Parts: sequence; C-alpha cells; structure tokens
Amino acid sequence: MSTDWHTLNREPNLPGLYFRAATRRKITGSSLPDSGLRCWLDVDSKRLAAYRNVCGFADNSLLPPTYPHILAFALQMQLLTADEFPFPLLGLIHLGNRIRVLRPMGGVNRVRVGVRVQNLQPHAKGATFDLLTTLDDQLGTLWEAQSRMLCRKLKLDGEPREDLMTSTLPLTQVAQWKAPADIGRQYARVSGDYNPIHLSAVSARLFGFPSAIAHGLWNKARALAALADHLPTANIEIAVQFHKPVRLPGEVTLLASAAGSSGELKLIGGAELEHMIGQWRPVT
Repeated sequence: MSTDWHTLNREPNLPGLYFRAATRRKITGSSLPDSGLRCWLDVDSKRLAAYRNVCGFADNSLLPPTYPHILAFALQMQLLTADEFPFPLLGLIHLGNRIRVLRPMGGVNRVRVGVRVQNLQPHAKGATFDLLTTLDDQLGTLWEAQSRMLCRKLKLDGEPREDLMTSTLPLTQVAQWKAPADIGRQYARVSGDYNPIHLSAVSARLFGFPSAIAHGLWNKARALAALADHLPTANIEIAVQFHKPVRLPGEVTLLASAAGSSGELKLIGGAELEHMIGQWRPVT
C-alpha cells in the first residue's frame, strides 16, 4: 500500500491534539488510513539537553538513539487523532519498539520527520498495528522506527500471531536504578507525552492501573544510556518488547550480554519480574 504523504509547514500544537484525544473514545472503523505526515524540524539544544538529563545519556555530539521519537511525537499525535484514524488514542498499549540507526547521528540540526501507520493484524487481546517513523537529513534516511501498538477493543478475523523474544545468551548485571514517583512527569516535560497513566496514581487509576507506570520509551532510553559502551553508534537495530510495566516508584536491574555488534538485554524488577526484553544487531 502506497502512502499519501501530507507535508506540514510547522510542528503541530500539542494542547489541541490532547483535547481531540480526550474527546474520542469510540472505534470508528477496522482499517488503517494510507495517509502519512512529514515536516522539517530543528533540533532544540535546550530540549535535547533536558532529555539527556532525564534519560541518563552523556552530553556528546551524537543524538541519543531514542531521541528522534521526541522530535516525532507531535506528528504522531496528529496522525493518531485525525478523523480518518479509527481507534481512540487513549487506551492504546505500546507492546514493542524497534529502532534502526543507519548512519552516525552527529551534528544533526535540521531533519525531516515522517510518520505513518500500517500492518493491522489480529492479536489475542485485540488487534495490533505498526506506527512507523523516519528521520531524514539532506543525504537521505538517517534513522527509522517501528512501534507496535495494541487496540484492545477491536477484533479481527484471522489467527492471532505473536512473536515473543527470548534470551539465548548469558546475561550479567550492567546497571541498577530507581524510577522515582515523578519520573513520568519528568519524562512528559521533555517528550510531550502526558498520557495520564504515567503522571500520578490518581490519573493512572482512571485507566485501570493501581499506580502510575513509567513510559516504555523512558525504560528503553534509560537502558540504552547505560549500555552506551556496549553498542555501536550506527548501523544498528535495537528491538525491545515491553512486558510488565514498571510501577512508580520502583527499582529495576538491567542485564545484558557482552559488548559487541550483536547482543541481548533484559530489564527486571523484584522477584525477577520481567519488564522489558530486547536485542541489538547490525542492520541487514
């Protein structure tokens, strides 16, 4: 399916998009639109510095491998709250994320961000689709990502298929950290992602969670910051699946295989509770 691209002149306004998200609660269809959004954006040095601080990345000349998600967030919000998008944004569950850093992301100041959706599939708990994001500079595609999203209230015909990652390599402890009660609010301020399930216990309970939970992409970013010496800076694909959420406040341990071009990682909590599992490898 080809994408009908729409180019925006500026980054969308988030407050208005949150209002749209809050007022849409019904599923309006069972197929994905073929439209996508593109926009040239500048990298804000102050926002980047704040993101590094919240996620634990070193202050160097490279964009953190997860930072393009921050640049793309407003475009993703506009795409997922558009009239033609059939699922309510609030209530979607982020099951997994795969990023590919194709070239070193040093000296990046202005980029074109693109977002679209595809690959609607039946799932044991509803239906899934992929939110695809790309980052281009003047030389071409620099970075790309695939986020697997679950819509629980949609049922599709067909046999559900789920590819679960498993650990096959020896893993040792690399780092351990505490996720404070306000990390959801800290991350929201640098990312724009003010989903109520991350902000406080009171707002999380409105959506069926006993306490606030950490953003999945904060968990991934924090893990990659701790693995900076393990991983190549380019020609790398890093995929994770999110399992049990990290309740706030909480403490987690990061396990990983040996440094190299390929490897595996796992984020666990108390009693070996598995929060996130992942792997990295060269881009094929």
